[in-house]
Amino acid sequence: MARIAGVDIPKTKQIWVALQYIYGIGRTTSINILDEVGIDRTQVVSNLTEDEVNRLREMIAKTCKVEGDLRKENSINLKRLMDTGTYRGLRHRRNLPTRGQRTRTNARTRRGERKTVAGRGQRRGMTKK
Repeated sequence: MARIAGVDIPKTKQIWVALQYIYGIGRTTSINILDEVGIDRTQVVSNLTEDEVNRLREMIAKTCKVEGDLRKENSINLKRLMDTGTYRGLRHRRNLPTRGQRTRTNARTRRGERKTVAGRGQRRGMTKK
């Protein structure tokens, strides 16, 4: 396995796919980096030479903010939103969707498991037998 930006990338995949295992590098960025370095996109990671791996490491370090730095920046941005009291910050603090999605139904992924509420057992208008 080649180690780039602190991540072991899989050696059996094509290099453009393997670079996407690094947090902060997606499809477009991966392809752009490979074009700049001059490595064939379809080449398998296990066939890369040490020189090519070093060129990739240098290019990623020079042009991209990845892994720890990017995660830290994202968490700082979220913390800033919460501290300033913006609507988005409040939604993040309450663990609710932040981009206008409905929450009356759906949003289970964001809100988590259903929590049972007392007094909701009977429907309104129905009488006990």
